[in-house]
Amino acid sequence: MTVTIQIPSALRRHTGGAGKVTCSPANLTELFSVLDQQFPELKPHLRDEAGEVRRFLNVYVNEEDIRFLGGNSYAFQDGDEVLLVPSIAGGASCLPQTQR
Repeated sequence: MTVTIQIPSALRRHTGGAGKVTCSPANLTELFSVLDQQFPELKPHLRDEAGEVRRFLNVYVNEEDIRFLGGNSYAFQDGDEVLLVPSIAGGASCLPQTQR
């Protein structure tokens, strides 16, 4: 069984530029363990100190949010495509200094 993980450009600096990884995890916990081993710098961007998926990391399997597929208990199928999407926030105010 092979699963393909798409790494977005925002996280590629932690994967040595790799944009795609293939592996054979049974579930999300195993997938993160594989990524931890291959890319140790990526780990803090995927899981928090308790080992849980970061609050602002969205995981999609075949374009479906993994939370609606069973979350950590979802069993990957051969050919699944996983997309990791970190939420990105911030920016500058468009108001002039006097109106903030």
